[in-house]
Amino acid sequence: MQAAPVRATAIPSFTDALRAVESLLMSSGQRTARRNAWTSVLEDRRRAKDRVEAQRVLEQVTYTGS
Repeated sequence: MQAAPVRATAIPSFTDALRAVESLLMSSGQRTARRNAWTSVLEDRRRAKDRVEAQRVLEQVTYTGS
């Protein structure tokens, strides 16, 4: 007697589940706008981090150059 074949199905991640709900509730244009807005938020955070780093470097140069 042979065992039945096992089928492995991936359990969707939380992100996948949110995207599925998003696709049901929002039109394509709204999804694109939301993703563009999030991309802008991430880019703003990256620029802010770069500004902090540049300020730190400038302060080090100013203190060691005196």
